[in-house]
Amino acid sequence: MSGTLYGLGIGPGDPDLITLKAHAILQAVPVIAYPAPEKGPSFARDIVTPHLPGGQQEIAIRMPMMADRYPAQEIYDRAAGEIAEHLKAGRDVAVLCEGDAFFYGSFMYLFGRLVEDHKVEIVPGVSSLTAGAARLGFPLTSRNDVLTVVPGPLPADQLRARIEAADAVAILKVGKHLEKIRGVLIDLGLADKARYIERATLPDERTVALADLDPASVPYFSLILVHKRGEAWT
Repeated sequence: MSGTLYGLGIGPGDPDLITLKAHAILQAVPVIAYPAPEKGPSFARDIVTPHLPGGQQEIAIRMPMMADRYPAQEIYDRAAGEIAEHLKAGRDVAVLCEGDAFFYGSFMYLFGRLVEDHKVEIVPGVSSLTAGAARLGFPLTSRNDVLTVVPGPLPADQLRARIEAADAVAILKVGKHLEKIRGVLIDLGLADKARYIERATLPDERTVALADLDPASVPYFSLILVHKRGEAWT
C-alpha cells in the first residue's frame, strides 16, 4: 500500500501554534521533509522540534533562499523523487510548511509533482497574515471590505494600483522593498494607517512605526497591514 504525503502547515514560528492534527501526524509519520538553506538549520524544522518523537527519517530540501533563484526546479525534482520512493514503499511523509501550505507555500511545487500518483492530504496552518494581525491587535477587514494581499516585490505602479482598488491591504515579503512600499503608501496618504510587524510570534518579534523603520533592518519575514478607514470596525 502506498504511503500518504502530508503537506503540513506548521504556523508562523511559535511551536504552540501548530494544530492538534499537525501534532498527531508529526508523532506518527516515519519520514519528515522540510525546506532548508544551503547551509545551516531549517526554520521549519526548528518550529516542530519540540513535537518530534525522535527516530524519524529526515529529508532536508536544501536550496538557495534567494528570490531570483527560486524555485529551483531541479531541487524540487530531486526532492519529489526521494519522497516518492518512501511513498511507494508504504511510508507516510510529512512535508513541513511554514505558515500554511497553500498560502505562498513552496510545498505547492512538490504537490504538483506528486499529486497525480500519490495520496496527498493538506493540513492547513496559521498563516503569517493572520498571526501578524493577531499580534498587532489589528483586525484585517470587516463587512463587505475587500482585502488584498500584495507581494512586496511587485513594481511600484502595480503596488499602487492594487492598494488603490482595495479597502484593506496586507503587504507581504517586505524585506529589501521597504523604501518602495513606504513611498507608495506616503503618496496614497496611507502611511499613518499602516502597521508593521516582523517575525510575528517568534521571540525576536518586532513592531516599529513605518516612519521609523531602517530599510537595512527589515527582514524577509515581515509584513505591513493597512486599512483605509484606519480601523476595520469603524
